[in-house]
Amino acid sequence: MSSAAGPGREPPRYLSKAEAEAIEKELLEDYRFGRQQLIEIWGHACAMAVTKAFPLPSLPRKQPTVLVVCGPAQNGAIGLVCARHLRIFDYEPTIFYPKRSPDPLYRDFTTQCEKMDIPFLSYLPTEVQLINDAYNAVVDAVLGAEAEAGEGREPCAAILATLKHVRIPIVSLDVPSGWDVEAGSSGGISPDVLVSLSAPKQCARRFLGRQHFVAGRFLPYDVQKKFELNPPKYPGTECVVALRAPRE
Repeated sequence: MSSAAGPGREPPRYLSKAEAEAIEKELLEDYRFGRQQLIEIWGHACAMAVTKAFPLPSLPRKQPTVLVVCGPAQNGAIGLVCARHLRIFDYEPTIFYPKRSPDPLYRDFTTQCEKMDIPFLSYLPTEVQLINDAYNAVVDAVLGAEAEAGEGREPCAAILATLKHVRIPIVSLDVPSGWDVEAGSSGGISPDVLVSLSAPKQCARRFLGRQHFVAGRFLPYDVQKKFELNPPKYPGTECVVALRAPRE
């Protein structure tokens, strides 16, 4: 897989926290995107990135199992949508969602997963080897860009303590849990795959994993131009693209 930023093409812009919030605000208020619509777009794109990073024939286990760990805020809702689409794509997701949001929108996403018979774990094993043995990969949808030092509070602190020690690949959605949006990691997890939503955040410059995808094709052209995003070239009808060749 080749890099999306070819010769002569400006590299994508890496956003500050304020810039990312401004883009989302503009999409919601000026372009009349609904929050449910954005979460659905991002969740579907994250599932597509998982299928590119870990195609079904390449999985080391006979069962195509994926653990999706969801936090209580928007990134967790994106994880729920990602799990639902992974199920549609013939993966076998299991969700750990310990602190369910009372937001009716998030409850709807939870119901959709339940109606598709996606199992929910009642607890996350602290014995890391149980996770390594049961799943091919973990989707980290715990904190994300909207988190403010959430890694210090339960249940997030215990989740991150466990995820730091798993040996199977981790796919982080937008901002790896435990990372500062701009400064990067300060003892957070080390994902193998990062899926940047809309555009990469500044912390992604410090990402040293195998593959970095961006899911921003849906952004209106005027938004791309206003924020000088320099988006990568999306081939064909792809909604996600790798920013660089995979690292072996």
